[in-house]
Amino acid sequence: MANITASMVKELREKTGAGMLDCKNALTESNGEMEAAIDHLRKKGLAAAAKKSGRITSEGLVGALIAADGKTGVLLEVNCETDFVARNPDFQGYVKALAEHIAANKPKVVRPEEGDGALWTQPWAAYGNRSVGDATADLIGKIGENISPRRFARWELSGPGRFSSYIHMGGKLGVLLEVGTANEAAAGNDKVAQFAKFLGMQIAAANPLTVTREQVPAAVLERERAIYKQQVIDSGKPANIADKIVEGKISKFYKDSCVIEQEWVHDTSMTVGKVLAALAKEIGSDVTIRRFVRWQLGEGLEKRSNDIAADVAAQLKGK
Repeated sequence: MANITASMVKELREKTGAGMLDCKNALTESNGEMEAAIDHLRKKGLAAAAKKSGRITSEGLVGALIAADGKTGVLLEVNCETDFVARNPDFQGYVKALAEHIAANKPKVVRPEEGDGALWTQPWAAYGNRSVGDATADLIGKIGENISPRRFARWELSGPGRFSSYIHMGGKLGVLLEVGTANEAAAGNDKVAQFAKFLGMQIAAANPLTVTREQVPAAVLERERAIYKQQVIDSGKPANIADKIVEGKISKFYKDSCVIEQEWVHDTSMTVGKVLAALAKEIGSDVTIRRFVRWQLGEGLEKRSNDIAADVAAQLKGK
């Protein structure tokens, strides 16, 4: 008897759109053979959405929500197949409602195979308390394209401060960030709100890795150092100055990768850190950048082919 793993169940579900339990049972019946399990589901009429659920989803929207009380912030990415559907009001309404659901219901992961507290199985009040998975399947049937919630970040304020978000190009890129202050009065200051808004734009444009240099993972730093060292060796520079050159490059890496050290895009004579210090002095309260997340739509995903004729032929062949 084959060992049926969670990753196998996930793969079969993504290929067929069938339920988790049905996928597990099909794999068990098929002794872990993926194609045989697909056939098993098709024979039972459980893979009716297979043609849609197996399609590449690298378009869609990155959406953001900050709760009315300002205490919760959400960033999420939902994928679909084409930019045309990403502009569909039904799809956009789905993304907005899903962000609201995430803020209110505190899921921990997207799908059950990823862990406990799955968004996919939660009852969704906006869709008649059907599960998120079932409501998504309904929308797939209505729109005629695969739709896949990919990832979300749900944060609660970790102290006095405020959330801010920035969505670029109608959902092609999104940023969620948390700014900390010494007290609630400072958090509500208009100048802090403006700084947070501009900081979201900064992060979107400059794509930093961390807030400070201390937060750069050691593995990332060592990888950069090794690359720079090889560059210096290949350039033929004397060994006695190689280390100094490498450290200079590391310093430049920090300035590019740590938001606090980046040039302020709204005034390149200043760094973000200097702007932050000036703001704190102006309002009489410490202001810090606690955390941020920046997602670009479809990053790391397989892209759809631009050969429409080939896409159509492949779909016809698969019928």
